[in-house]
Amino acid sequence: MIKANILLVEDDENLGFVTQDNLQLSGYKVTWAKDGVTGFEAFCKDKFDLCILDVMLPKKDGFQLGQEIKTLKENIPMIFLTAKSLDPDKVQGFKIGADDYITKPFNMEILSLRIQALLKRHFSIQANTVEKKDVFKIGKYNFDYKNQELSCEDFNKHLTKKEAEILRLLCLNKNKLLTRDLALKVIWGENDYFKGRSMDVFITKLRKYLSLDEEIEIINVHGTGFKLKVSE
Repeated sequence: MIKANILLVEDDENLGFVTQDNLQLSGYKVTWAKDGVTGFEAFCKDKFDLCILDVMLPKKDGFQLGQEIKTLKENIPMIFLTAKSLDPDKVQGFKIGADDYITKPFNMEILSLRIQALLKRHFSIQANTVEKKDVFKIGKYNFDYKNQELSCEDFNKHLTKKEAEILRLLCLNKNKLLTRDLALKVIWGENDYFKGRSMDVFITKLRKYLSLDEEIEIINVHGTGFKLKVSE
């Protein structure tokens, strides 16, 4: 029986193989990616219960990957693997939201026990709390992501799936920059010109839907992305 779905991002072939094999023998489903970019793409395509990230990854390091993952799923348990034992590196990992930090080389049984402890806590919290990341308050509006509903006083709009996905990402990054690259990869799976133009059309529609509240603004950050600005 599969206990949980784990994302492992590790560029060392031997360590990656051994870790994946051991965790699968323990009953976990494990997706193994070998660099930060494919790791993020894998995270966007599946629903994971825990992430194990090497810090020194090619293409995108583990800290950057961890930040992007936490943007999409804030409460997901996360373990960093590293050859570094310096306190500043550990502090950076914990600031991102890491739950644990394991220095290489490590004992596989200890890793397994730490995973069990994190998942037990994670599933217990899930069972006793309502998922808050699906319902958002945006100024005068209420946004229900799961039901794709945006409402404000007498206004009620059923959003398309893409509109709801873009608005959710904007809400998760409220008053912060949402990069075009991140939005396109999360929602469309890739960043290309035509999908970028399509996203611009959806952004224009969302601006129209949110126009009843003058305190709300979706700002274009030239060449970089968008920012949902809400005056509070």
